[in-house]
Amino acid sequence: MRDPYSVLGVPKSSSDDELKKAYRSLAKKLHPDSNAGDEKIAEKFKEVSAAYALLRDKDLRARYDRGEINPDGSEKGFAGGGGGFHPRGAGGGMGGGRFGAGFDPEEIFASMFGGGRQQRQPRPQKGQDTVYQLRVDFLDAIKGGKKPVSLSNGKTLNVTIPENVKEGQKIRLKGQGGEGQYGGPTGDAIIEILIRPHKFFSCEGNDIHLDLPITLEEAVTGAKVNIPTIDGKVAMTVPKGSSSGRTLRLKGKGARDPKSGTRGDQYVKLQIMLPESPDETLEKAIRKWAKSKQQDVRSHMA
Repeated sequence: MRDPYSVLGVPKSSSDDELKKAYRSLAKKLHPDSNAGDEKIAEKFKEVSAAYALLRDKDLRARYDRGEINPDGSEKGFAGGGGGFHPRGAGGGMGGGRFGAGFDPEEIFASMFGGGRQQRQPRPQKGQDTVYQLRVDFLDAIKGGKKPVSLSNGKTLNVTIPENVKEGQKIRLKGQGGEGQYGGPTGDAIIEILIRPHKFFSCEGNDIHLDLPITLEEAVTGAKVNIPTIDGKVAMTVPKGSSSGRTLRLKGKGARDPKSGTRGDQYVKLQIMLPESPDETLEKAIRKWAKSKQQDVRSHMA
């Protein structure tokens, strides 16, 4: 250990108050709490504390000044022999002196800055977030609304479902989670949205999709049919000669984009439905028609 006066940066003639002032300044600057993870700074803090521990003790300071003990407090002739100050609290003491095993620089620091050794208060911790699942109908997810949610703290809140909310999307309710610790803030409630499938609608992005059954007559001759949308039924024209799988578009009948506010479209896929039971009259008519129309619908697959 270096000369304790040099460690503290004070002359030998310094008064007790001057020693204390020098130590206070250095200890604040070098304390491990202000230099987390810096081992070199931590060692300097221990060295500064050990130097002050020796010099603030009048008897030890006098013996050091007379040259009877080493800077680490060990007896002259025994430096480095395992005695003296041990800032980590290990090893022997100054030949049985008062600064032996158990020396703790934190004790000196606490005695100056807190009126004695004090237990550090734990840092405030935010309470845990609590996750809930809220299942909503398809149309409620598309159009938005309010739904009640019962929380584990006994509260029931009306949660606002935004328009066009997606499966798995999370809604955060600030301060409705677990209690904080040591004065920390309350956690949040996280509401995860689950959407019940609709019996005929589906949604991709902002667009609504619908498979629409039509009769053979409607497909061949064309028709005006009423179809469902998320806003209610509207009339739509099925063009003559529509094949099964043809997709028609209803502009602006989709879901609203949360950012732009514009609406997507609704896409209607036609599905020709034949009678459930065989119909001889229809079969005869189709065979007669087919003989007069040699149609090869799979020529592109040859």
